[in-house]
Amino acid sequence: MGRPGPQKHAHAARLAEVLAVPYISMGTLVRQELSHTSSLYKKIANSVNEGKLVPEDIIFGLLTKRLEEGYYKGETGFILDGIPRTRMQAEILDEIVDIDLVLNFKCADNCFMKKRSGGDICSHCGQHFGVSSLVSRERNLSLGSSTWPAQAQHASVIGLENPRMEKLRAYAEQTKQLEDYYKKHRKLVELKTSARPGETWQGLVAALHLQHLDPSPTPHKLTV
Repeated sequence: MGRPGPQKHAHAARLAEVLAVPYISMGTLVRQELSHTSSLYKKIANSVNEGKLVPEDIIFGLLTKRLEEGYYKGETGFILDGIPRTRMQAEILDEIVDIDLVLNFKCADNCFMKKRSGGDICSHCGQHFGVSSLVSRERNLSLGSSTWPAQAQHASVIGLENPRMEKLRAYAEQTKQLEDYYKKHRKLVELKTSARPGETWQGLVAALHLQHLDPSPTPHKLTV
């Protein structure tokens, strides 16, 4: 879990390779059903087109099916990405499968922007942004120095501020409940992300005590 941007997907997939377990992406499971041959196509497509979340009965139906397939294949574990996003989903997930640990990638509250190669990059997440991505993508951004004209920059910020702040508040509330839930169950491992993916990865390896399994060289600074 964690905010968009800190390369959670890449680290999750790499961790799955190190542990020799499957990487299960909830987004991938849903996209696989976006085919006209799927019985779930219409329900999922309607939700997406209306800007709604995919119904939870579909989400957990797909996940349960994938976990059952893995069980019969002899899979002994997995890395799950993209779910849960709410405390209710966490409670439902606990009824389906035992979760050992939850990794929480923590980006700093103020993701300062700096200019590099004609674009902006978050100094904490390492995520690259252009003007179009600021307008079209839902990100938690603090705008720093920019080459935009002052009037355009001001208008863009004003136009994005209210809906973005509403979404950020809702996200923060859901995340706090989810963090509290897993802290209560002593399953939460928090990681501070770095602008350098290698440092974040080594911090992850150290936090999970997996240095003996990872061949990567250890940097001087960890980000745990």
